[in-house]
Amino acid sequence: MRDVSTPLDMTRSAIFNTLDVYHDLTPRSAAMNMAIDEALLGIAEAPSIRFYRWNLPALSFGYFGKFGDASDYAVKRDLVRRWTGGGIVLHGEDLTYSIIIPAREPLFAESSMSIYEKIHRAISNALRATGAKAELAAVAAVSDRRSQMISAVGDRRYNNFASSKTLEACFTNPVLADVLLNGRKVAGAAQRRTRTGLLHQGSIQHVILAEDFEHRFASQMAENFDHQQLNGEVLKRAHRIAENKYGTAAWLQRR
Repeated sequence: MRDVSTPLDMTRSAIFNTLDVYHDLTPRSAAMNMAIDEALLGIAEAPSIRFYRWNLPALSFGYFGKFGDASDYAVKRDLVRRWTGGGIVLHGEDLTYSIIIPAREPLFAESSMSIYEKIHRAISNALRATGAKAELAAVAAVSDRRSQMISAVGDRRYNNFASSKTLEACFTNPVLADVLLNGRKVAGAAQRRTRTGLLHQGSIQHVILAEDFEHRFASQMAENFDHQQLNGEVLKRAHRIAENKYGTAAWLQRR
């Protein structure tokens, strides 16, 4: 279904011309959520955003993270290792989303940091449209953490970030271009770039969102969007990925 977005901020510059929007209302396991993102990355022909939910309180940690840093929470949360980088994130009460940018999309040619900043500016604008005083973390705001500034973006720059921090470090320590509200980080993300496209996985938390926030966010991203549903082929492919990758001890405990 094609939808022409209502201009919520006339000064904005849309990132995409058209965006496929998936409102995945079915709560899913951590492994399945990661698998669906990977399955969509493999087949996406147009930029897309998926909003999704968790069937249990969950914890995700970056591809280069150490299982031992999260293992104590295994009895309380559904643990999963992401394919993207970044730190440790608690899920369940957050708004989780993923954005897929196919390689043939012009934005794919830009740097990971440029893409990260543009997506987070869209979140900030959507929040500001509802009266929240959101802003992006500037270099000055994270100057005392320069060794960590790019860790949430470059999937090969994770290294030592999470291993020396608490489980809430990803949301207590903003990196460049994270979204802040009253000085507190409310939106962060991590990325993975492949030959077929770029996967951006993000979480928005510690903020009360308007009921139409997903619409506002999508409207900041594109002039037009198509509402999509996950079809049987995508779900079938995702189940295979979950069974062979994200749901296995070998993947979870690889480091």
